[in-house]
Amino acid sequence: MGSKSFSTKRFRRVGVLTIASVYFLILVGGIVRSTGSGMGCPDWPKCFGSWVPPTSLSQLPPDYLEVYKEKRIQKNERIGQLLQNLGFTRVAKEIFAHPSQYIETEFNATKTWIEYVNRLVGVLIGFLIFLTVLYAIPFFKSDPKVFWGALLSFLLVAFQGWLGSLVVSTNLLPEMVTLHMALALVLLALLIYIVERVHREQLWANVQAPSGNVKGLIATVLVLTFLQVILGTQVREEVDMVSFNLNNLGRESWIDQLGLSFYVHRSASILVVLLNVVLFYAVKKTGNQRLLCITKGVLGVIVIEILLGIILSYLALPAFAQPLHLVFGTILFGLQFWLLITYYYTYKPYQASPELVA
Repeated sequence: MGSKSFSTKRFRRVGVLTIASVYFLILVGGIVRSTGSGMGCPDWPKCFGSWVPPTSLSQLPPDYLEVYKEKRIQKNERIGQLLQNLGFTRVAKEIFAHPSQYIETEFNATKTWIEYVNRLVGVLIGFLIFLTVLYAIPFFKSDPKVFWGALLSFLLVAFQGWLGSLVVSTNLLPEMVTLHMALALVLLALLIYIVERVHREQLWANVQAPSGNVKGLIATVLVLTFLQVILGTQVREEVDMVSFNLNNLGRESWIDQLGLSFYVHRSASILVVLLNVVLFYAVKKTGNQRLLCITKGVLGVIVIEILLGIILSYLALPAFAQPLHLVFGTILFGLQFWLLITYYYTYKPYQASPELVA
């Protein structure tokens, strides 16, 4: 019993640390986007051909722009051929139709190191996920879903690293960036699931019965938040395109040039608020303080998101608010998924027979 308790606590500690690190990486990634540092390193996994990036232009060859552009084009040709062979013809064509495809970003030491830190945090998460898999081994026989969930998380991080190389190679192609963000949310959900699962016995209710269709309501707001984050990523891509076309000038006019995605994203936020308020009162009726505490956290994050949305809309998209808006959106998704898993295990059937709980 003591050995099981130790394994559970150790696994949860590294799992929570990994989740926090993923959120930090999302924040750093948001800073990379808001500062225009996405192409600070034109190659991957190295940066300007070195494991330690340069600090001055004098460390690079005179024709570095052409050198790295040519390398990127050659890599994209291989990627495009692979995508065509797999049937993704449209995406393959868009790789070369992207406006900045053949434009190489000039060296900027600050932007290079911002992007490099982003990569270092990604490597750190890789190590933490590997530890998570190691600490999941004791659950292989007693609860294989924990082990396989941890292993799947590790494989997903590896795939994310490869996808990150494509994001750089395709010069921040919108489809690649969106997929990168969507998979980050899937990774968070996987980690939250296995961290909660290892102590689900503590969540089983003894007397309480499910109240109404709370689980369905939680699932609805979760899906809506997921779509909002993805749509927000697409809006951010539109902002990048407007910024590129205007040479990063006239920031106060950027919002007026955004397409339908921005207005759908802004309007849908009203539905997000209303549904989460309804969810709060539904959870309150259950009388479960743990669930209520998580739901209060959800409402708190929504208030912060509303304030950041107002700042972005009425203060000409200030750079500091963009990564914060993104990271709090993903925190909202994580809290809602945590609420769903907690509710599921709290009211799991067959509470008197733990061996029947899957």
